[in-house]
Amino acid sequence: IYKIIVDELENIKKKFHSPRKTRIEASGEEIEDEDLIAEEEMIVSVTHTGYIKRIPIDEYRLQKRGGKGLKGSGSRDEDFVWRIFSASTLTTLLVFSDRGKLYWLKVHRLPLGSRTFKGRAINNVINLSSGEKVKAILPVEKFTENSFVVMLTENGIIKKTSLSAFLRPRPSGIIALTTDLDDTVIESKISSGQNDVFIVTREGMSIRFDETDVRGMGRSARGVKGITLGENDKVIGMEVIDKNAIETILIVTKGGFGKRTPLVEYRTQSRGGVGVITQKITDKVGPVVAAQSVTDQDEIIISTNEGQAIRMKASEISVLGRNTQGVKLIDLKDQEYVTGFALVSEDDREGE
Repeated sequence: IYKIIVDELENIKKKFHSPRKTRIEASGEEIEDEDLIAEEEMIVSVTHTGYIKRIPIDEYRLQKRGGKGLKGSGSRDEDFVWRIFSASTLTTLLVFSDRGKLYWLKVHRLPLGSRTFKGRAINNVINLSSGEKVKAILPVEKFTENSFVVMLTENGIIKKTSLSAFLRPRPSGIIALTTDLDDTVIESKISSGQNDVFIVTREGMSIRFDETDVRGMGRSARGVKGITLGENDKVIGMEVIDKNAIETILIVTKGGFGKRTPLVEYRTQSRGGVGVITQKITDKVGPVVAAQSVTDQDEIIISTNEGQAIRMKASEISVLGRNTQGVKLIDLKDQEYVTGFALVSEDDREGE
C-alpha cells in the first residue's frame, strides 16, 4: 500500500510540478498591537465615579452658543462627566491618581461606545490601589527628548519632571509626585522647559510665571509652591504656554458662563505669589470649573453633571477683560451645573 501511495505521489509531482511562487520565512521585526490599530480621532470621556470610554469625534455635531446641547453620556444622579478631551487611538494616556501615582494606558484599549454609553469602570482598565482615585489624565503622542511633565496639586504645589522618566511605568504604577495627606494632583502638562506657567483657582485668581522658576526634580520629589491661595480657595487648572503666545484664556464657570481674555493682560510674576483676578465670581456665575488657552480656530465641548454636552466654536465666545463675569455659554436646568470642557483642535475636524 505504501509503494502504491509513493508511486501515485511521484506521478502527481511529475504531472503538476511547477516552481514555488511564494516563500515562508520569519519576519525580521516584531509586530506590536499598535501596528495593527488604525489611527482615528476620539473623544475620551471620564465620569466622576470613574467610568471611562472613547467615542468617535464625528458623533458631536456643531451647535450654536447658548443652546441646550445634546446627550453626551449616560449618567446616574450621583455621577457626572468629570473630564473629556480629544486624542487619537494611538495616544498614550499618563493617568495620575490622587496619591501622586502614575499609570500608563493606550486609548485604543479603552471601551468604544456611543454618547449615551456610560463606559467601563477605570479600575477594570488600570490597576488602581484600593481607595485610589484618578485625578488627572495627560495625553502623550510621543515621548520626545528634552520634554518635561509639569504637575500641579489642588493646594498649589508644582513639580517638573523629565518626560523620559515616565516612558515605561510598571503595571502596578510608579510614584510621580509625593503629595501631602490633605493634597491631591489635579493637572499635568507637557512642556519644553522654557515656557510660562499659568495657574487658575476656583475663586477666580490666576498667576503667570516663568517655568525656569521650577527646577527639574526626580519622580518621588514633593515639588514647590506655585501660587499662594486665599482661604478656602483651591487650584482648578493650569496651562503651559509659550512666552510670546497670542492666544486667549477661556474661563468657564459652574453656572455656565464663560469668556476669553487675551494672555497679554496677564503679566509675568514671581512663582508663589497671590496672583491677579481673572474671573469675577458671583452667585449667578458660580466658581471657576475649567480654564484653558484657545485660538479662534478651536472648538470646545462643554459637559454638565446631567451628562449634557454642547459643542461650539471658540470664536463665538466674547473676548472680555480679566475682572468680568463673561457671557452664558449653555442653558442649564435646575440643579444642573457645568463640570468642565474639552478642546477640539482644527486637526480633529479634517475628516468631517
